[in-house]
Amino acid sequence: MKIIPLSEGTFTIDHSKQFVPFDTQSDNLQERSRGSLLVEIQPFVIVTSRDILLLDAGLGFTNPDGTLQLHQNLMDNGIDPSGITKVLMSHLHKDHAGGVSMKDKILNRYFLSFPSATYYVQKKELEFALEKGLPSYIPEEIEILGEAENVVFLEGNGTIDGYIHYELTGAHSPFHQVYTIQDGNEIIFFGADDAPQLSQMKNKFIAKYDHDGKKCMELRQQWWQQGQKEKWTFLFYHDVKNPVWKG
Repeated sequence: MKIIPLSEGTFTIDHSKQFVPFDTQSDNLQERSRGSLLVEIQPFVIVTSRDILLLDAGLGFTNPDGTLQLHQNLMDNGIDPSGITKVLMSHLHKDHAGGVSMKDKILNRYFLSFPSATYYVQKKELEFALEKGLPSYIPEEIEILGEAENVVFLEGNGTIDGYIHYELTGAHSPFHQVYTIQDGNEIIFFGADDAPQLSQMKNKFIAKYDHDGKKCMELRQQWWQQGQKEKWTFLFYHDVKNPVWKG
C-alpha cells in the first residue's frame, strides 16, 4: 500500500472553534489565546491493491483560483481526484468534513467533491451533525450526504469489501468511528480524533474537548499496545511532525 498525507497546513484552535493558520517558523503559540491547541489538518490517501481511498476530507478551503485545496493536494501527488474510489469518513466535524462537498456559486447549491467515489458515513453521525450544527458542524456542507446515491450509511461495526474494518467508538464525538485497513500483510489504523497525535498514544491524556475523554484515553492505550504487537502503521490526522508512524 502507498500512504500519502495531504497536509492542509498547521493551525491553532481554541474554544471559538476557529482554525487560525500558524507558521511554525515565525509564529509564537504563547501569543495565541489561552488554551489554543496546535494542530495539523491532513487527510490521507491510501492506494491499495483494490482502491484509492481518501480518509476524511479536510477543511474544504479553496485556492485563489477556486480549486479545492484537497483536489490540488491530490493532483500534486499524481492522483486525479476522479480516481478516488472510496471516501471513508470518521466523523463530520468541520475540519474533517469541509471537503466533502463544493458549492456551485452559479446554481447556489452543493455537490459532492468526489462524485465518482462511494462515501461511507455513520448514519447517526449525520443525523447528530445536522441537529447539532455550528460551531463544530457546518450543516449546509454535509446535507448533500443525505441526498446523494453514492453514500453508504453505516451502523455500528462492520467490514467493507472484506478488508476495511470500521468500529463505532463514540469517544471523541457521540458517533465517531475508526478504520483498520488490512491489505496483504500490512495493517493501517486511522483513529482520526480518537487518536489524533502520536504523543497522545504514548501518554495517559484525557481531553476536555472529547465527548468521552476517559474512553478516548483507554482506547488509545488499547490500540497502541495492539499496534506495537502487530506492527500497525498509524495515521495521525492532527500531528504536526508525525503523520505516519510504524509500530
